[in-house]
Amino acid sequence: MKNSYRRTFGAAAATALVVAGLPAPASAHPTPVAWREVVVTGTDAEGAARAVRAAGGRVETLLPVVRGVAARLPEGSRLDPAWLVAPQREIKVAAAAAPAQSRTAETIRQMLGLPAKGTEGRGVTVAVVDTGIADVPDLAGQVAHRVDLSGTGAGDGYGHGTFMAGLIGATGAASDGAHRGVAPGAKLIDVKVADAQGRTDLTTVLSGLQWISDHRKDVQVVNLSLSSHSPLPYQIDPLTQALESLWHQGVMVVVPSGNEGPGAGTVTSPGNDPLLLTTGGLDVSGTSDRGDDVVGTWSGRGPTWQGDAKPDLVAAGGHVVSLRSPGSVVDQANPQARVGDGYFRGSGTSMAAAVTSGVIAGALAVQPKLRPDAIKNLVTSTAYASSGLSRQSGGGVGGLDAPAVLAAAGTWKSSKAQKRYDEDTATVARDAKRWAAFAKAVADDDQQAAEQAWNKLSAASRDWSARAWADLDPAARAWAARAWAARAWAGDDWAARAWAARAWAARAWASDDWAARAWADADWTARAWAGDDWAARAWAADRWSARAWAWMPTS
Repeated sequence: MKNSYRRTFGAAAATALVVAGLPAPASAHPTPVAWREVVVTGTDAEGAARAVRAAGGRVETLLPVVRGVAARLPEGSRLDPAWLVAPQREIKVAAAAAPAQSRTAETIRQMLGLPAKGTEGRGVTVAVVDTGIADVPDLAGQVAHRVDLSGTGAGDGYGHGTFMAGLIGATGAASDGAHRGVAPGAKLIDVKVADAQGRTDLTTVLSGLQWISDHRKDVQVVNLSLSSHSPLPYQIDPLTQALESLWHQGVMVVVPSGNEGPGAGTVTSPGNDPLLLTTGGLDVSGTSDRGDDVVGTWSGRGPTWQGDAKPDLVAAGGHVVSLRSPGSVVDQANPQARVGDGYFRGSGTSMAAAVTSGVIAGALAVQPKLRPDAIKNLVTSTAYASSGLSRQSGGGVGGLDAPAVLAAAGTWKSSKAQKRYDEDTATVARDAKRWAAFAKAVADDDQQAAEQAWNKLSAASRDWSARAWADLDPAARAWAARAWAARAWAGDDWAARAWAARAWAARAWASDDWAARAWADADWTARAWAGDDWAARAWAADRWSARAWAWMPTS
């Protein structure tokens, strides 16, 4: 691993200390410089580096995955509004709910309805971006590579990453095969970004995602069970943009909805990004009977503060058994959750995300050519319904149906869903330049140009957009109309506001691969361009009004 990827966790922005007393001559004691840690993004990493240096800043790490850099800027410095300046922030693992002392002895494979001795996931590699992976018997030979970005060394002092790795790829060596993971045939990559307290920061996580981007040919799935309270819209948040970049590169990304339920609007970043596959947690009551499934009270629920219906679906995350990291923080704090010598019981949306990643690894082993958008369609279209898993209760489209996903993966090319997906992809791709023109007009606040661009879209494109908008949860639409614009620019970073107001839409639509930028079948925000009440029309409430955009067609 190159040293450029390594960074010591916890390095806060250097702040000058002012000492009381008479100031010394400037030549003897120059005024200390106060710095702030930031991530600067825009058109390209090299350009961002030049902009930082021109402002008197220091470049720490090039991050092509977000077309930017991690840097330190002098307090008070300003970059051209073309560059987004996002502040450093803390990120934590999506902490689990308190483990139960006793529960039924069903394994995760029994809960999912998978055969006890399956070898799903063979030939697929899953990157676990977390607190590290401990060297335990169930993972002997399973970890293909280890990358430490935390600066704390190998292993898992917290215990979270090992638990996730076990749900995905444990062999069951310490339980005579009983506690196999969902995809025991898969290989794992340990991308350690967090310390023994489960904490990390934005630039460390981005460095880990940059490593994955640089090795994307060797990684098919990324499991990121981290949670962040980002003040930025997903369109300009460096974390979600890095994950979207991996998605565009063909790497499937699975994230949790967070553990701040049961209230509405409790989905955390990066689970708020409509492109990514966001998994909430269901409590299967320790059984394979789907009739008693309910969404965990801890599971984050939508809509997001930008009006998107999340999570996409839910998966087993309550009272699941996986690997224990002996002596770790979680292990010592919850001795009652131990199951035998090598295992542990826990609950949370992190677990649900890992289970989903394992099922996806199994699907990719069956059909390696599946792209992220097709995988998301496959997983959500096969979800099962249950009275306790409604959208309103935080269940998304329903529960993850592992056997159905694996079965459908084998016939995906001939499925009706794939046919419709291919037709929509071709339809919107043919109109790529028109979509870009429409997006530019909206970003420029030019109603007349936007109307003209909309009318130039093909009828098929407008039909696709209307169909996609129609799938949006009504509550999400209402939430967006009244809350998105009012909260979107609440941060104090002027560059983020200036850059986003002018460029986010054009950036989101400029690609000729619509599917990489859009999720047509569920609750992607871009459907809003065709809608009658989305924040695209109320987008900056102090500048636009619903009446100003009344020409836009309703679905």
